Amino acid sequence: MINREWHLLSRPAGWPKPEDFALVEAEVPTPREGQVLVRNRYLSVDPYMRGRMSAAKSYVAPFELGKVMQGGAVGEVIESNAEGIEPGDHVLHFLGWREYAAVDAKHAVKVDPQAAPLSTYLGVLGMTGLTAYAGLLRTAAFKEGDSVFVSGAAGAVGSQVGQIAKLKGASRVIGSAGSDDKVKLLVEEYGFDAAFNYKNGSVAEQLREAAPDGVDVYFDNVGGDHLEAAIGQLNEGGRIVICGMISVYNNTEPAPGPKNLARLIQTRGRIEGLLVGDHYDLQPQFVQEVGPWVASGALKYRETVVEGIENNLEAFLGVLRGDNTGKMIVQL
Repeated sequence: MINREWHLLSRPAGWPKPEDFALVEAEVPTPREGQVLVRNRYLSVDPYMRGRMSAAKSYVAPFELGKVMQGGAVGEVIESNAEGIEPGDHVLHFLGWREYAAVDAKHAVKVDPQAAPLSTYLGVLGMTGLTAYAGLLRTAAFKEGDSVFVSGAAGAVGSQVGQIAKLKGASRVIGSAGSDDKVKLLVEEYGFDAAFNYKNGSVAEQLREAAPDGVDVYFDNVGGDHLEAAIGQLNEGGRIVICGMISVYNNTEPAPGPKNLARLIQTRGRIEGLLVGDHYDLQPQFVQEVGPWVASGALKYRETVVEGIENNLEAFLGVLRGDNTGKMIVQL
């Protein structure tokens, strides 16, 4: 049996190039004691993976050159050398970018394909969903009546942030996205009060028009001009959550910071970074509250599904370009 897996060959400078990677054939691993062999069915590709391709010191170790990369995955157990997990079970784990994975049972989470589609455990009910939930409710300390602005709002995290805010009683939810179709989706399907295409003009001007009374919470997935615009519209006591800055991930030179940071003195606003790994204690509460919203259709989600391990890299590059609507998933 052959196991195809993606290796990082060189660290990208600027935009990743196909020659920085290789799809390699290897033997299917044999699970050791305490491990299970998983046939991956769905793989996750996410913006944060770009940071792991760099050797720069960060909150997580970089991918090793010449070695298989990692990422969220969900699949079926086909062999088990661990108690509590049997062949035929489905598990969520972190050894993606490959077809088969020998996973330590202690790092595998059993999931139920009858309760929800397997792919949702990588998105709306998975890490991206928990990121949205924890970032909005804990980091941003959202409260009923807040006005919320979300950048990258048609993505996996942003779309869930806006909908949770609406379900929790936000006075107004505004989103930015990169196409007119995505703007239409935000308003007509996800229930945002207003949305704009950031490619159609000044972000600051479009945000002022969409949020004439300012914003109390800004959930940042983009950085750059979006962050500066949000600071300009921040109300007194406003909170900004930095989840991601996809606009600068491929820069070869440091991006200039917002020119209006001094306004935080006037508003007594605060900016706080968000790492979902700090909030796994919220997982049971998250599933208990969000699961029924998803099941009832109160919280809607989209997935962009790419077929085949051979297209895993292109799916990842598509996330960086903003090709996806909702969670980008690779189906094997």
